Amino acid sequence: MWNMLIAPLAPEQRLQIVEAVCASLKGIPLAELRNRELVYPRALQGVQNEITRMALQAPADDLEAIARNVAARVGGLGFLEPMLRLDSGYSEIAVNPNGSVWVVRKGEQDFIRLNLRPTETDVWRAVETLLAPLQRAVSEASPSVDAKIPRSAELPGGARLKILHPVIAPGEGYPSINIRLFEPNPVPPEKLVEWDVAPREIVEMLVSSVAAGMRILAIGGTASGKTTLLSALANGIPSSARVVKIEDPEEIWLSQPDVVSLEARPAQVGSSVPAYTLANGVDDAMRMSPRWLIVGEMRRGDAINALFRAQMSDHPGLSTFHAEGPEAMVKRMTAMLWADANVQAAPAKELIAEAIDIVVQVGFRLVDVSGEQKRRRRIIGVWSVNKEIKAGNVGFTELYHLPGDDETRLDALSAIEKQFQAYAHPKEAPDGRNSA
Repeated sequence: MWNMLIAPLAPEQRLQIVEAVCASLKGIPLAELRNRELVYPRALQGVQNEITRMALQAPADDLEAIARNVAARVGGLGFLEPMLRLDSGYSEIAVNPNGSVWVVRKGEQDFIRLNLRPTETDVWRAVETLLAPLQRAVSEASPSVDAKIPRSAELPGGARLKILHPVIAPGEGYPSINIRLFEPNPVPPEKLVEWDVAPREIVEMLVSSVAAGMRILAIGGTASGKTTLLSALANGIPSSARVVKIEDPEEIWLSQPDVVSLEARPAQVGSSVPAYTLANGVDDAMRMSPRWLIVGEMRRGDAINALFRAQMSDHPGLSTFHAEGPEAMVKRMTAMLWADANVQAAPAKELIAEAIDIVVQVGFRLVDVSGEQKRRRRIIGVWSVNKEIKAGNVGFTELYHLPGDDETRLDALSAIEKQFQAYAHPKEAPDGRNSA
């Protein structure tokens, strides 16, 4: 009866309360935001406090409705919620500027489109929910955001987050979202064998090489499994060793007890705080008495230079680099060392040859899965690095290559060559005109 005597709040008052309470709840960890049983009581208490502050009265039904609205907004992952669960089976999630939703299943290479069409409001609400606990926002003034979803009980591996504002990713008003989910646990070497990434003897040889202090570089294309391979090979590091790993962002799990993680950080727009780079991390790591260094994907020549100098000073290391083959790796590294660290070509090649012992290439190859051809991750080749430069080039000695891979590559090159020849020298009709 008393509830009926209190007039409902006006729409503008309800909106003002919702916005005030949502603002007060910013900074709550994502894991808590995703737990509705924890968010709703916080929201209800916030609504009650705000109504008291505004010297208003509201029916109980209004209080509960406003609290539910607040909980929906601050915990508004909505359509993303089931995809971010540990059991989702996805390794990557993307929302395109036209509102379409795409995913990559674990172990596969290509995105597939889901039969899902969230509204523009749903997507922006999810973006706000992802970024609010990180004290970040995407806007026309700051249209590109790189962030990390921290590890939690619900998402133990954490994730890498990239969001672009429609001002630089035009479409239908939706922001562009890309979420790369990280492995939730250390990867044991046995998993590589179980996944048929390589024969057991090759995996054991690589793990033994790590244990012997060999400096190993994993190369391959985007999402080819370089980091997963590195995580597995790191099992060769003795449990007594002190390890410092430097990443951008952190995603490698290690089982060793004495591990320190350093994470690169970009310079923030409008802030005087400088960036913290992989090169800075390597320099700092050298003052932390590491026995082993692990560096996530090296994207700049200054990071390459810093790591290789460290590896040449009796610090075994593991690292990854984007390149499709050892020769391509040398070319790219040489160019990056010159561009970012002012190291000329000849010294750069000497540095590469001296600092790396083994190169392992991973990539996707077509395999038969229950009678269907699918692309799966495989170790394509393993090479030792020759320490002596010959004819101005870094040399390699092949230790392993994926059976049948040479034939597949030659067949592909042959087909390309035939297509080129047909294009460059079209057949002529009997009257002298081109048949095309």
